Amino acid sequence: MPAREPAPPAREPGGIDPPPASPRKKRRAIATQPVERIQRSLFGEILDWMLAPLLLLWPMSIAITYLIAQSIANQPFDRALEDSVTVLAQQVSEINGKVVARLPVSARDLLRADDIDNIYYKVSGPAGEYVEGDVDMPQPPPDDDRSNLGTVQFRNDILHGSDVRIAYVQVDLRRSAAQRAASHEPRLATVQVGETLEKRAQLANEIIKGVILPQFIILPVALALVWFALSRGLSPLSELQQRIRARRPDDLSPIDSGQVPEEISPLVRSLNDMLARLSQTIAIQKRFIADAAHQMKTPLAGMRMQSELALRQDDQVDVRRSLEQLAQSSETATRLVNQLLSLARAENQQSQAGGMAPVELNELARTAVQDWVPMSFTQRIDLGFEQPGHPIMITGNPIMLRELLSNLLDNALHYTPHDGSGRVTVRARTEEGGGLAILEVEDNGPGIAPAERAHVFERFYRILGTPSTGSGLGLAIVREIAQQHDALVEISNNPRSADPKHPGSLFRVSFRLMPRTPFIDDIG
Repeated sequence: MPAREPAPPAREPGGIDPPPASPRKKRRAIATQPVERIQRSLFGEILDWMLAPLLLLWPMSIAITYLIAQSIANQPFDRALEDSVTVLAQQVSEINGKVVARLPVSARDLLRADDIDNIYYKVSGPAGEYVEGDVDMPQPPPDDDRSNLGTVQFRNDILHGSDVRIAYVQVDLRRSAAQRAASHEPRLATVQVGETLEKRAQLANEIIKGVILPQFIILPVALALVWFALSRGLSPLSELQQRIRARRPDDLSPIDSGQVPEEISPLVRSLNDMLARLSQTIAIQKRFIADAAHQMKTPLAGMRMQSELALRQDDQVDVRRSLEQLAQSSETATRLVNQLLSLARAENQQSQAGGMAPVELNELARTAVQDWVPMSFTQRIDLGFEQPGHPIMITGNPIMLRELLSNLLDNALHYTPHDGSGRVTVRARTEEGGGLAILEVEDNGPGIAPAERAHVFERFYRILGTPSTGSGLGLAIVREIAQQHDALVEISNNPRSADPKHPGSLFRVSFRLMPRTPFIDDIG
């Protein structure tokens, strides 16, 4: 039947259309959509990490340069102040108990001769009394350290609302030895010379200009060099990208790691490992598809031939015989398709993380055996199950383990005689000494020769001369699932079979036991 058109939305009574979705619902629907992640640029990220410290250090270097420039600018002016205060101190003496400064008028004019800064000086007596100079100059802080006597010292202060740099020295008025012998206590006069800071600031600014202005030229050049160097450094990545893009879609050969820098070699090796795994997977898939197509051709060709034969027959007996052959070919094709799907599911399970859980092997084997009881009745085979009196705990995927046991049972029932003498036994047990859980499937069929046991696990492999037809996939599925569970599959003759013509087979799958826990011990 043709697909039915979707019904229009229901209308309100009276023919009024339902209201449109609210903007809030629309916003909620938009918000639930996956947000695309913005791809980051390696070039931009490295450039950011290189330029951010550079741009952060640049203002710091300017500040440090300014402080150094001020220190450099202070040195010559401090020496000039030191010379001035030293010359002035030599003119200070005490006459008849009175402190005097014998400074000529010309020397005073020369001391104050400055076109930019204001020069101040002051001479004070032992008690701090004013002797000569600028009376507003503040006195230096008291200093009881006699070692500083006669040593020029500097300080910063404020005079007439301006910052000034002051050099000062304390002079002992006892010039002669007799005066010193007569009085043990020194009579100190204080001489100060100060100037404002205009020339110092101008010199510091000139130094800053001479240092900072070239940086405005050097910094863009440095940025351009960093950009160029980074582009050249990342050029191997661009070349590698071009080489990969120039490859054919079916070219999975390894990338030559000799043409890339050492830092990119681990990435290239990882890509080569991935390409090798991908090539192996594609090869397996191609072989699987080719083998599956080859195996499907036989039952499909038989079905087509039997159907054409049935159409040409007039005798009902011949038509029935052709239909029976058609049903048998259909059953073979169905069994082959099911096993192909099982093998694909087992292979895909290996690449999926998770799915492993604690499994009680007795219960899993019992339920799997019960599924095959009806077929054993139909084929007149004695199907039995043996288990110990305690639980057997392993770690595995229950679905895949049932698939493993089902394929072992299918193989055993398929090759065991259907004349009433066939016996198939499933057995679960443990080997405490080795810490193993054992799952066994034994039959009294024709057995497998030792030379063939290494090949029966290959896909589509069938032993020559075997009367029964099979797909050759059952034991391949068993091996695939066992490898996923780190289990060991072994084949031997059935030790309980006494018929030399039918030695039977014993398939043994060994799993690791789960470590015992108090909970499991209580169950036992």
